[in-house]
Amino acid sequence: MLHDPPNRLRADLPPGASASLRRLAARGQWRSYRKGTLLIQEGDVGDTLYVIARGRLRVYASGDTGREITYGIYGPGEYLGEMSLDGGPRSANVVTLEPATCSVIGRATLLQHIADEPDFALELIGKLIRRARAATLSARQLALNDVYGRLRALLESAAEPLPGGGTVIRSRPTHLEMSKQLGCSREMVSRLLKDLERGGFLSPHGDGWLLKSPLPMRW
Repeated sequence: MLHDPPNRLRADLPPGASASLRRLAARGQWRSYRKGTLLIQEGDVGDTLYVIARGRLRVYASGDTGREITYGIYGPGEYLGEMSLDGGPRSANVVTLEPATCSVIGRATLLQHIADEPDFALELIGKLIRRARAATLSARQLALNDVYGRLRALLESAAEPLPGGGTVIRSRPTHLEMSKQLGCSREMVSRLLKDLERGGFLSPHGDGWLLKSPLPMRW
């Protein structure tokens, strides 16, 4: 699972990470993981926090039939595992989508960090609130929107404005990753994206997509 000895690793967080999160990461053990490593398993009891310095991690749940739904994909500067720091069971699985490096923080270390830097508790609470809101929105979309409506919401949430007009999605997820986020088949995602390209709404742009015009409300 690990492919670098923890004590030999040196890593840093991206420029956007807060100073307090950097200091928390420095308290942990740096570990490197191969693509496809399951860091957290739903239902297990654990008390570790993972601060991501490199790579992307997918948070998901799976049903008895093997069907999966993705709650989110997180990259450098994010952290995962905070939901189980109360000692309860893990609420989701976390797997590496590519080689990753994380600082692994135990509960005792996190509590000491909060005691030393109380403002980090507010940062942690804010993160929990944002993720709870995202989960609520995702559940609402699954219940009330059709597949295209969920796809449109996903694309628009990832889009960034360009200086000359239009919007761009800089990192293009795979159709399989999107299908797991949307709760549909990969074939359905491929068909809808191809239809949007043919309609002139969407086109490949480097590693992402260019949204040429606002996506239609219905398809």
